[in-house]
Amino acid sequence: MDTPLWLWFAVIAFIVVMLAIDLVAHRKAHVIGVKEAAAWSAVWIALGVGFGVIVWAVWGADFGQQYFAGYLIEKSLAVDNVFVWAIIFAYFAVPPQFQHRVLFLGVLGALVFRGIFIAGGALLIQNFSWILYIFAAFLLYTGFRMIRQRDEHLNPDQSRVLGAFRRLVPMSDTFHGQRLLVRKGGLIMATPLLAVLVLVETTDIVFAVDSIPAIFAVTDEVFLVFTANAFAILGLRAMYFLLADLVHRFVYLKLGLALVLMWVGVKMLLKIDVYYIPTPLSLAVIATILTVSVVASLRATRGQDRRSLPTPAEPPFRIATPDEDAELEPLFGRARSRHRSERPAAGPPR
Repeated sequence: MDTPLWLWFAVIAFIVVMLAIDLVAHRKAHVIGVKEAAAWSAVWIALGVGFGVIVWAVWGADFGQQYFAGYLIEKSLAVDNVFVWAIIFAYFAVPPQFQHRVLFLGVLGALVFRGIFIAGGALLIQNFSWILYIFAAFLLYTGFRMIRQRDEHLNPDQSRVLGAFRRLVPMSDTFHGQRLLVRKGGLIMATPLLAVLVLVETTDIVFAVDSIPAIFAVTDEVFLVFTANAFAILGLRAMYFLLADLVHRFVYLKLGLALVLMWVGVKMLLKIDVYYIPTPLSLAVIATILTVSVVASLRATRGQDRRSLPTPAEPPFRIATPDEDAELEPLFGRARSRHRSERPAAGPPR
């Protein structure tokens, strides 16, 4: 697959432009409703599918199928991110109007980290072909572990990352709008929103360890691996606001994701020395597993409405009052001096 350097820059530039448009559209903190989330989800899915159609038309059906297989894997595994984000936001009682900013920055970081992981994975595969055995074994192990732990969920209170963050970084006990850092009494402090962002970014790195080997099982083309990841991740924020109140209904989805990981692990093992499973067959198997798990989940939970995750009886953090926001000092530069009326009176002229 011939992908000139200008094409890479064009795709990255397009991603940056779309992120800028999204940021401008959500520059004011507000609650993202279902209709708005559905509209943005449609936009991101249309872009991802449209890019796949371009790949199919320009480079042929085989590469187009590889892209769609990778896109489907990344999009489905991303749903697990949505569940974890919902738990994190509920634990911190993050006001809904502040959640988009955290997810925007989280997705921005995810694109950077996944780009690094993809480049590292491609370099390892190119120089050490035996690494594919490790990737395949890891995917099989991860799928088996997901089946065993499918009813377990993240507990932010027991997170080592959060514990280390609280020990190392001074943190305010109030949300100050969408600020991540504030200065109080001359001391720069993190807001709870920064702690949430650190947890969101950490969980995405953990998920990337699973998803990057999985997509390398369906395509060797680094360009397709990166673009499938990028277009799947770009729609994560809208997907969260669309599905966050429905996480309780996808009871069999984690089992389906585990089977997908195990399937691509088997595909990778066979691909090394035994047999290359055709991409159309692999794509059909992945789509079937996901469809069955989603349909079975919705049938099993029929009649259940949208339901927010339970929040702590006493939220660990609160929103700062206007007076508390007014007392904040400039984050950078010299701290604010005391009010004129508080300054000592000047002495008599000499």
